[in-house]
Amino acid sequence: NLSFILIQLQKDLEEVKVLLEKATRKRVRDALTAEKSKIETEIKNKMQQKSPRKAELLDNEKPAAVVAPITTGYTVKISNYGWDQSDKFVKIYITLTGVHQVPTENVQVHFTERSFDLLVKNLNGKSYSMIVNNLLKPISVEGSSKKVKTDTVLILCRKKAENTRWDYLTQVEKECKEKEKPSYDTETDPSEGLMNVLKKIYEDGDDDMKRTINKAWVESREKQAKGNTEF
Repeated sequence: NLSFILIQLQKDLEEVKVLLEKATRKRVRDALTAEKSKIETEIKNKMQQKSPRKAELLDNEKPAAVVAPITTGYTVKISNYGWDQSDKFVKIYITLTGVHQVPTENVQVHFTERSFDLLVKNLNGKSYSMIVNNLLKPISVEGSSKKVKTDTVLILCRKKAENTRWDYLTQVEKECKEKEKPSYDTETDPSEGLMNVLKKIYEDGDDDMKRTINKAWVESREKQAKGNTEF
């Protein structure tokens, strides 16, 4: 049943989006982004079978990573950044062309002791967001800040313990680098590669992340049990 298949694909897509929002490591984000694009392509193909007009509409809803849409007003997740440190600060550099031209209040950063999230509103008709959880060490919320420079947002995380070196930006990155590499191979079956990545995220995730991945795995098993081998 085509409608049932579409519903299942939409559920898969929502699960991947949730995981993508929580993922901070580049390899993990790349794998999830590839799976997201694959599912979106499947949805488009099924929609084409069901109704060519709906498939055209779906094209306009895709994020910039897939196509260049005509519509505006959606949020783009930032995955590329650079960082370094001084005795007092960990500095994160995010390149956003034209960001220095938007009103100062459109660039918002919220800090907690072990995280920060950035939201840039209405930059060339889009919003941009970046969330980094599980920072390697605690930061001072009051002492942290952001600066907007030409085409760049600089986030300054004030170290709670000055003169201490951060070898990694996040705890997850530290654990991933210090353990064996995850068995993710682009030459293998994509779904198998994604499952290995999800297992790695599960090992490093908090309770909320584990609940999310458990839900995804349960749904996957249910679909396999019903014989939906198409995905």
